[in-house]
Amino acid sequence: MRKQTSLLPDNYDDFLRHLKERIRTAQVRAALAVNQELIVLYWQIGHSILSRQEQEGWGAKVIEQLAKDLRRDFPDMTGFSSRNLKYMRAFAEAYPDEEFVQRCVAQLPWRHNIALLEKLKSQEKRLWYAGQALENGWSRDILVLQIETNLYQRLGGAITNFENVLPSPQSDLAQSLLKDPYHLDFLSLSKDAHERELEKGLVEHILDFLLELGLGFAFLGNQYPIEVDGKEYRLDLLFYHVKLHCYIIMDFRP
Repeated sequence: MRKQTSLLPDNYDDFLRHLKERIRTAQVRAALAVNQELIVLYWQIGHSILSRQEQEGWGAKVIEQLAKDLRRDFPDMTGFSSRNLKYMRAFAEAYPDEEFVQRCVAQLPWRHNIALLEKLKSQEKRLWYAGQALENGWSRDILVLQIETNLYQRLGGAITNFENVLPSPQSDLAQSLLKDPYHLDFLSLSKDAHERELEKGLVEHILDFLLELGLGFAFLGNQYPIEVDGKEYRLDLLFYHVKLHCYIIMDFRP
């Protein structure tokens, strides 16, 4: 091994370092492209809901039903809770222009955008903090901290040119983009994809599966949504045992 290393050119380490940097940069660009598609999709959903509410008087019950139907038809995506649909509506209301969304805030992860909506009322400040987050590679927590400590008031300044900024591959923001569960679910590439295949197989043969479990089991659903402290969770398989009078949850793990 040492002989092989000694035969390498003197500039090999520099070559390897530059190549790794290029790979990481390409990964960030790919993650930004996926993120942009997701954010624009969320804007379009929010805009459609907002338009229906304004034109046809749709109420909260419609959003609840829409969330239920979307979760049923897209069980691998976790972004369709009623709470998140309401965020999409607020997002579309805050930024009426789709082209503007694509050019600016679509470069930030969804949770960053939610923080901007919740913490700030002024669009000017939202865009300033969005630009700072992108330029400095802030995580969501750092973004919230900077908002709460009034960085805008302390520094001020012009809004960042979003189109010319790429987060550093080593930054917290880049890592957030690469690991964002919304992206993985959107692309159906979540780390437990094989578990979902097992789950789907069980659901397709649920009668046989119940017979294997024994008497008393009633099947209530798969990817059953529950909300705890405002955060949505999914139960892989949910049953009720009519003799024991209790719920039974099956959670798949690798």
